[in-house]
Amino acid sequence: MKEKFFERKAELLEAALDEFITKNYEDASLNNIIKNAEISKGTFYYHFKDKQALYLFLLESSAKTKWEFVSNRIDGYTEAYEGKGIFEKFKMQARIGAEFAVAFPQFYRLSKMFTKEKGNKIYEIAKSILGSETEKLLEEMIDKAIENGDFKKEFSKEFLVTTISYLFIHFDEIFYRPEDFEPEKMIENLDCFVDFMKGGLGK
Repeated sequence: MKEKFFERKAELLEAALDEFITKNYEDASLNNIIKNAEISKGTFYYHFKDKQALYLFLLESSAKTKWEFVSNRIDGYTEAYEGKGIFEKFKMQARIGAEFAVAFPQFYRLSKMFTKEKGNKIYEIAKSILGSETEKLLEEMIDKAIENGDFKKEFSKEFLVTTISYLFIHFDEIFYRPEDFEPEKMIENLDCFVDFMKGGLGK
């Protein structure tokens, strides 16, 4: 992206979100996005290389917005959060994630559509860009939890990071029914999911 701001940027991003939350990446039409944003193709291509660049920009914006939202909510009750073990922190983050879905429904729907891209090239491209920061944050949480004695001693850090990352990444493959994506049901499923992990990994 050549410039951070440009005329009708908000309209372009809104039109793009509308397209990407109702269609998979392959079927999403860049022509529809440009038409609905009421901008010229020249304006679009001046700021974005192609549809992929626009899609990745939206995913990065969504991820950044979510992490800021989660961080701000956690900062609101730092003492209570810091006093929890890692499994309770996972549950707390799940609840904040549900709050995010209510506050930013389009970004939430975008993330749900993105999970359906698994197996496609665009998914691997996006994960290579977005996945590293998430994995780093998870690894930092696990490091602290190991120091606090939250896990059974027989599990190495590498095993814990790999296993927990895999379980969270594939959560949507286990709970994939439409009702599972409702915030209350998602919290219920995540609570059970975390309790399941705690039973096997927790001290």
